[in-house]
Amino acid sequence: MNMDSKDPKMTMDVFAKVKALVVEHVLEIASGSGQPDDVNVSSITLERPKNRSHGELSTNAAMLLAKSVRRKPVDVAGELAARLERDKRIAGATVAGPGFVNLTLVKNVWMEVLGDVLQSGNCYGRPEVDQRRRINVEFVSANPTGPLHVGNARGAVFGDALGRLLEFAGHDVTREYYINDGGAQADTLARSAHLRYLEANGESVEFDGQSYKGKYLIPVGTKLKEKFGRSMIGRPESDWLEEFRNIAVKEMMEFIRNDLAMLGVRMDVYFSERSLYGTGKIENSINALDEKGLIYEGVLEPPKGQESSHWKPRIQQLFKSTALGDDRDRPIMKPDGSWTYFAPDIAYHHDKLLRGFDELINVFGSDHGGYCSRIKAVVLALSDGGMPFDIKTTQLVNVVSKDGPMRMSKRLGNFVQLSEAVEAVGPDVTRFVMLMRRNDAPLDFDFEKVREQSRDNPVFYVQYAHARVCSVLEKAEQAGFDTSDPVLAGADLTLLNHPAQLGFVRRIAEWPRVVKAAARSHEPHRIAFYLYELASEFHALWTKGMEAPELHFLQESDKEGTQARIALARSASLVISSGLGIVGVEPMTRM
Repeated sequence: MNMDSKDPKMTMDVFAKVKALVVEHVLEIASGSGQPDDVNVSSITLERPKNRSHGELSTNAAMLLAKSVRRKPVDVAGELAARLERDKRIAGATVAGPGFVNLTLVKNVWMEVLGDVLQSGNCYGRPEVDQRRRINVEFVSANPTGPLHVGNARGAVFGDALGRLLEFAGHDVTREYYINDGGAQADTLARSAHLRYLEANGESVEFDGQSYKGKYLIPVGTKLKEKFGRSMIGRPESDWLEEFRNIAVKEMMEFIRNDLAMLGVRMDVYFSERSLYGTGKIENSINALDEKGLIYEGVLEPPKGQESSHWKPRIQQLFKSTALGDDRDRPIMKPDGSWTYFAPDIAYHHDKLLRGFDELINVFGSDHGGYCSRIKAVVLALSDGGMPFDIKTTQLVNVVSKDGPMRMSKRLGNFVQLSEAVEAVGPDVTRFVMLMRRNDAPLDFDFEKVREQSRDNPVFYVQYAHARVCSVLEKAEQAGFDTSDPVLAGADLTLLNHPAQLGFVRRIAEWPRVVKAAARSHEPHRIAFYLYELASEFHALWTKGMEAPELHFLQESDKEGTQARIALARSASLVISSGLGIVGVEPMTRM
C-alpha cells in the first residue's frame, strides 16, 4: 500500500503502513541506481527494538538494498533515513550498527491507534484479506477407543484456537474430526466391550495385554447387557463383533463429544473412516494415483532398526511416495488383498480435496510425526501441487501433580481424562495453559500451579487485567464520566504524555501485526503470548499509578486527562477481549 507523505494520518496497522513507506523509498533508491528488480522487499522487516534507546521501530531495509545497488549498507541507510525523516509522520530516523535504520514516529500517529481501537471495537486488528478462503482444519481425530485425555486436549485447544484465529482473519473455517473406526483398534475396542458385557452378566473375565482395561467401558458393557441379555454369551466372534464395535464406537464418540463440549470445542464435521468402505471411494483414489504413475507392485526394504532375519520380503501394492518427498514408498494393500490403514487415509484426503477447500490443515499428535510426509505426498499428488497443505504437530503434555509426573495409557486405563482436568481447573485455564508453549514444544500441565492467582497463572493474569479495566469503567461511570466508546474516541489523547502510557499504546498497536503473523504461520500461541505481555504492561502501569499520581486512571480534578486515561484502558480491554475470544477464553468483568 502506498503511503502519501503529504497525509500524516495513519490508521489501523501502524507497522504495516510504516513498512509500506520504507518499501516505497527502497524501490525509489533502487530505481535511481538502475536496479529496481533486484530488491527482495519481502525480506524487509520492521520490528520494535528491544532497547528503547534504539527508537520505536527498526528496519533492515538498507542492508538488503546495499548489495543490489552496490553501495555500503551504512551509506544506503543514511539516504533512506534522510528520505524517511522528510515524512510528516516520522519524528526521527537514525542509522545504527552495520546499517539498521531506527525510527521514531510523531506522537499523534500512536495516539490515533486508540481512536481506531475505540471506533472498530472487537474488529480492531482484523487484517484486510484479498480473498476469503475456505479452510479445512482437521484436529483431535483421536481413536474412538475411550474418553479424551489431557494430551488430546492440547490438539483440541490448538486446532480450535487456530480455527478461531483464521475466522478472525476473515476466512471460512470447517473444523473436522476424522473418526478412525475402521481399523484393528476398533475391533480391539469391540472385544474389550465384549469382556465388559460378559462381566455385566456375572461371567468371570480376563483381560489380555491388547485389551482396553479402562473402567469407562463398564457402562458400555451394561448397555450391551440391556440390549442383548445373555444371548451373545458363548457365541462366535463373527456373530457379535460388528454390532459390538458399532455400539462401542458410538458410545466412545459420545464421550468424546461431551469432552470437547466441556472444553468449548465444537466440530462442524465428524467424518467416519468406515463410510469410505464399500463405496468405491478408496478404489477411486488409488486409481487416481495409478493414473499418475504412482502405484506399482514391489518389495519394500526392511524397516530401519529391524533385523533382516526377521523380515520377510513380499510383493505388495505400493504408493511411490518417495517421488514426492517421502523417505520410503508406502504399502496400500496387504498380501491378502485387504487395504492397509493408509489406503482409507488416502481416500479421506482425496474426499477433502473434492469438497472444494482452498487450503487444508491437519493437527497431529507427536506420535503421528512420522506420518506427515506420506500424507503430504498424497495431497501433493492428488492436487497436482495446487493445494496449500500444512501439518502441525502437538508435542506431549506432561501432567504434574503434587505427587510428581503422571504416566498415561489409554489402553491400561491409567490416564488423566480431559474431563477430569477441566473439572479440576476449568476450561479457561486448560485452554490458555495449552497455548502458553509452542505446539511443537513439550508442555508441563501442573495442576497446583495453574490454580494459583498470580502471574504464574497466565489466564488469571490476563483475565485480571480485563477485570481491572471493567472496574475503572464502572467507577468512572459512578463519578459521572461518559465511558461510551464514541465519546472516548473523541478524548484528547495527546494528554497521555508519560513514557509508560506511550509504551503501552505502542504495545496495543502491535495487535494487528500479531494477528496477521499468527494467522499466516498457523501459530495461535502467538496470541496467548501477546495477551500475557499486554496484561503485564497494563498491571505495571497500574502499579506505577500507585507511585505516580499523574498515572491514576481516575482523577476528579483532571476531567480531560481522566477521559484520555479511560480511553487508554478501554482500548486495552477491547484488544484483550478480542484475543481471549480467539483462544476461547471468557474475558472476566469481576474477579
